[in-house]
Amino acid sequence: MASSRDYDRLRFCWEGWRDAVGRQLKDKYSRFVELSNDAVSQDAQNWSDTGAYWRSWYDIPDFQEQLENLYNQLKPLYNNLHAYVRKKLREQYGQDKISATGPIPAHVLGNMWSQSFINIYDLVEPYPNKTSLDVTPKMKADGWTVDRMFRTSDDFFEDMGQIEMPQNFWDNSMFVKPADRDVVCHASAWDFYNAYDVRIKMCTNINMIDLVTIHHEMGHIEYFLQYKHHPVPFRGGANPGFHEAVGDLLALSVSTPKHLQSIGLLDTVEDDNESDINFLMSMALDKVSFLPFGYLMDQWRWGVFNGSITPETYNQEWWKLRTRYQGIVPPVPRNHAKDFDPGCKFHIPANVPYIRYFVSFILQFQFHKALCDTSGHTGPLHKCDISAGPNKAAAGEQLAQEWPEAMEAITGGQRVMSAQPLVDYFQPLITWLEQQNQGETLGWDESWTPPYDCEATDGFTCADGSKCIRPGDRCDGVNDCTDNSDERDCPNNEQEAWDFIWDYNAKAEKVYYDTVVAYWNFNTNLTQENAQKQVAASLAVAQFGKEVAQNASKFDWQNFNNATLKRLFHSISSLGTAAQQDQAKLEELNNIMSEMDNIYSTGKACEYDDPSNCMALNPDLYSCLASSRDYDRLRFCWEGWRDAVGRQLKDKYSRFVELSNDAVSQDAQNWADTGAYWRSWYDIADFQEQLENLYNQLKPLYNNLHAYVRKKLREQYGQDKISATGPIPAHVLGNMWSQSWINIYDLVEPYPGKTSLDVTPKMKADGWTVDRMFRTSDDFFKDMGQIEMPQNFWDNSMFVKPADRNVVCHASAWDFYNAHDVRIKMCTNINMIDLVTIHHEMGHIEYFLQYKHHPVPFRGGANPGFHEAVGDLLALSVSTPRHLQSIGLLDTVEDDNESDINFLMSMALDKVSFLPFGYLMDQWRWAVFNGSVTPETYNQEWWKLRTRYQGIVPPVPRNHAKDFDPGCKFHIPGNTPYIRYFVSFILQFQFHKALCDTSGHTGPLHKCDISAGPNKTAAGEKLARMLQMGSSQEWPEAMEAITGGQRVMSAQPLVDYFQPLITWLEQQNQGETLGWDESWTPLYDCEGTDGFTCADGSKCIRPGDRCDGVNDCDDNSDEQNCSVDDCAGGFTCADGSKCIRPGDRCDGVNDCVDNSDEQNCPAASAQSVAVSMATTFISTVVCILLAILN
Repeated sequence: MASSRDYDRLRFCWEGWRDAVGRQLKDKYSRFVELSNDAVSQDAQNWSDTGAYWRSWYDIPDFQEQLENLYNQLKPLYNNLHAYVRKKLREQYGQDKISATGPIPAHVLGNMWSQSFINIYDLVEPYPNKTSLDVTPKMKADGWTVDRMFRTSDDFFEDMGQIEMPQNFWDNSMFVKPADRDVVCHASAWDFYNAYDVRIKMCTNINMIDLVTIHHEMGHIEYFLQYKHHPVPFRGGANPGFHEAVGDLLALSVSTPKHLQSIGLLDTVEDDNESDINFLMSMALDKVSFLPFGYLMDQWRWGVFNGSITPETYNQEWWKLRTRYQGIVPPVPRNHAKDFDPGCKFHIPANVPYIRYFVSFILQFQFHKALCDTSGHTGPLHKCDISAGPNKAAAGEQLAQEWPEAMEAITGGQRVMSAQPLVDYFQPLITWLEQQNQGETLGWDESWTPPYDCEATDGFTCADGSKCIRPGDRCDGVNDCTDNSDERDCPNNEQEAWDFIWDYNAKAEKVYYDTVVAYWNFNTNLTQENAQKQVAASLAVAQFGKEVAQNASKFDWQNFNNATLKRLFHSISSLGTAAQQDQAKLEELNNIMSEMDNIYSTGKACEYDDPSNCMALNPDLYSCLASSRDYDRLRFCWEGWRDAVGRQLKDKYSRFVELSNDAVSQDAQNWADTGAYWRSWYDIADFQEQLENLYNQLKPLYNNLHAYVRKKLREQYGQDKISATGPIPAHVLGNMWSQSWINIYDLVEPYPGKTSLDVTPKMKADGWTVDRMFRTSDDFFKDMGQIEMPQNFWDNSMFVKPADRNVVCHASAWDFYNAHDVRIKMCTNINMIDLVTIHHEMGHIEYFLQYKHHPVPFRGGANPGFHEAVGDLLALSVSTPRHLQSIGLLDTVEDDNESDINFLMSMALDKVSFLPFGYLMDQWRWAVFNGSVTPETYNQEWWKLRTRYQGIVPPVPRNHAKDFDPGCKFHIPGNTPYIRYFVSFILQFQFHKALCDTSGHTGPLHKCDISAGPNKTAAGEKLARMLQMGSSQEWPEAMEAITGGQRVMSAQPLVDYFQPLITWLEQQNQGETLGWDESWTPLYDCEGTDGFTCADGSKCIRPGDRCDGVNDCDDNSDEQNCSVDDCAGGFTCADGSKCIRPGDRCDGVNDCVDNSDEQNCPAASAQSVAVSMATTFISTVVCILLAILN
């Protein structure tokens, strides 16, 4: 409502909220009215109705008449503002949608309830390009602190002779959000009713809004301090509007340019008419626009309470008042028999009286004028700062008991409310508006309604043409057309199906919430108890999915006419492996997945000469591959991981494939194999062909990068180890799986000595905090018109590693499926990588927030690659030098070709190097699932693909009969589909190019920061439109929404992004071979690298094959002369057949033929049990949720 400028999208959001909430409240509200009236009638005063009770708080017999008079005083001002805004909206949306003489459609005013127009300031700004009064940047630049903000406010009150904040206020208040606990951050002032303890609770940020809020809240504190001597019943505002009026009164002074200048936040004040009009317009869009709404809310409610408005006319009378006083109309026809639009405003279902806000708006200006006069201010009222007047000390008076007396005390004689000061305040704007409105109609024809294209907005026209029926009224069992045509020809039991969906949705939100809570609790507190709870939750969600699918099967949903309904049923009917009906097989499948996860998570590579010295994957082996430049040490780390993990997984994985395929064949869609099931999530018949075409588009880029890196590695390691024409040995590329080469940037950097783009040192020097990193990311999204992170995000997320417990530190974004709870879990460090990661994870959160209105099955990316693409898309902008400069992390940007090439090289080592790996992982797995790759050829076919697509080879010979190198990548034993990452790498550049074009960026694509473009708002709207779709439509529709017409994936934007690097690489690769001879393998010194040469000299046996009970040498010499001495530090099987490394002893996996390595084991520790259960749960829950939600 605030940022979109799409008329139909605004209508959808406006109508969707009312359909979702209002209709469900109507019957409940009418019963509430009966009960409330009955309750107050039993009070000592025997109130006639609830409205009479509320009005009694104001102690005036003719209170309602006074309010009507006040409104009439303000009507000319509001009418002039309305006419001007209407004219500007007509220019924006066209005369066909906005009448020159009628009310304004309620959905285009920037607010769900049209109570404030401030969000459309950009459409109505009188004089664009005048200096902004937002002093937030100045506050940050000058190093303002939270304490300084509060002391400045205290000085404001002391300056006026008011009571200084007592010491206990400073000691006991909460000014900033604590790091160690959850709090309610909403700013509030507190009176503890003991005549001295007063406090403010606020999670303050360094910005102008919070500075003004502090003055507002301290105004309440001042009120508490001034009336503390009274008996408790008299400790309150003189009437319900006084407290709010006092707070807002002070904000009127604090917001003036001269006051901001007086406290050092404005260097100069533009004292000209245009600046004044801009200032007054922004104030009017917030203050004046509210007045009729603030007035009519309780006019309607008092009519309801006294019975003059009946349940049958609730909605009709609501819109009569809104059109009469506000001059607005609903953008679509309302069904008054069903709709209950008042209930869509919080204060109605929450039963919060509202007239106090109208009263406070009158009083704040009345008080402001009185105190300005007393303070000695001269000149226009809107420029008055009461704290700057020569008689400011006389401006503060104590308020007394009855509110007319309090009014008299502060105003110096007035005992009734008057709107004249408000009119005086805005008089310069009134004069300007009257000039602008020459020829415009003041007021509106209450009979006008906006034109409405029924079918174009999903409506239904009655057969007799008499009426348009909204989608929610079609086939709902109630006749809305006079000829009943809206209830005829209804699709087969579709209304019953919708009821089923909404019932499912309510239950699914609860089940998924419980599951994610359990998963969150374990990940943020690794205990056995939490592990057991999350396993129980995973079983519950699996059972829930089965029950839902069984119930859904009772519907003939394949023949539904409603495409959305059909899509929902298709989603909840597909269970994947959870469809297995044979409980024994299902348990076996889960057990194998658990065992595979356990092998992977506990695997360690042990030194050959010291088997007791073992290294875990993270951080030991990661660090080895990333930082070592010792060819043989790299080989050991590479091979050691594969010996420790892969070989133990091979037989288990082949059985897993059988069970997985059997399970998905029992799904409603009878999938041919697991790969077919996974590919179905993309809704494309020729998906595999499209992927191959994309890879071929990228092949020249990758080949050039490969040739250049190979040349540099040849310089590092020598021609005897790195071939000029062959593949690259897989262990020298800085990563265990050769999927990213960024860790060897120092070996291949094009222009050493150029300024580094790693801003980590700058972040640390400038004192960046984790909170600042997250707030900076939030600002990035807000700057593009996206949804601000909600308060519960800040309250519930885990941003830093707790000191008191073990957690899973891997950064991740979490959706708790209840439409409001979203979190990030991250052990953040102050560095650039984590700053970019935060933007990536917050991209996921933004996606969650944008599609939360959908039913649960549609709360996901448009296809599995979209979510990752959105996160990485934003990182492309955040990583640009200019963006880093804009947030103060680069002092200067070196805008030269050498810096560009260095930047693009670092990006290519991370992005381009990944592409063939991201592509081939599931090529191999799909072939395994469909049977074309058999267990006997698992490893052989794996390396064929890796050599063909990546141009890499194993650094040591592989024993294909034993080795299972695919299993050494988590996603294989963890059963996590991988093609989504390849897809996401394509999409992120496609999205980036589209949004860069929309934002108005010019120049090379790699320099684009979409948040800095002149049309960034339009780019943000496109992004939001795509995110809001979730998975409710086929993904080409989402692609079209963000790209403006494209419906297929294209690698061209990725190629365009790297074009300068491609040109440079082509020059550098003159004389180099592009591509590789797939038959080449690296030279291999057997004994020199801990191998064993068979006695007959025929073969080299790797260390893992020596004395393992299996004859690898033709002469069996690898299994001869095996002794305990050969197993120093390890464990020799009882039958003497094999040496088991320490990490394989008592790990739950039989490595000895006689199983002796798993006998006489000590009891498992709680921690090891928890880790094992965690890995089981992770893979199980991921598969279940993927099955249910895709």
